[in-house]
Amino acid sequence: MTLKTIRNLILTCLTNKYLLALIVFLIWIIFFDDLSLVDRSRQMSKLRQLENDKLYYQQKIEEDTRKLQELEGNEQSLEKFAREQYLMKKPGEDVYVFRPKQQTPQE
Repeated sequence: MTLKTIRNLILTCLTNKYLLALIVFLIWIIFFDDLSLVDRSRQMSKLRQLENDKLYYQQKIEEDTRKLQELEGNEQSLEKFAREQYLMKKPGEDVYVFRPKQQTPQE
């Protein structure tokens, strides 16, 4: 094909009112509409993230429910939990808290 025939083909396509209307319509749908494809892809991504969060929180609820049932059913478990989590102590006791040593960055 020569340069002249390619130019004529492009010019014919650009002057076709139906093709131009289709191109404008597609650009409008993809980028500018309220329900554009770009927005839809963002919403789908957010939906996947929210579903993952929902699964995580459901697992945490089940875990916390099991812990709560264990604490309500056993006095020793409740005392152990209070001592470990809230550093509670009996009168006359001394409590020593050991924390892991923080690592300094290697220079």
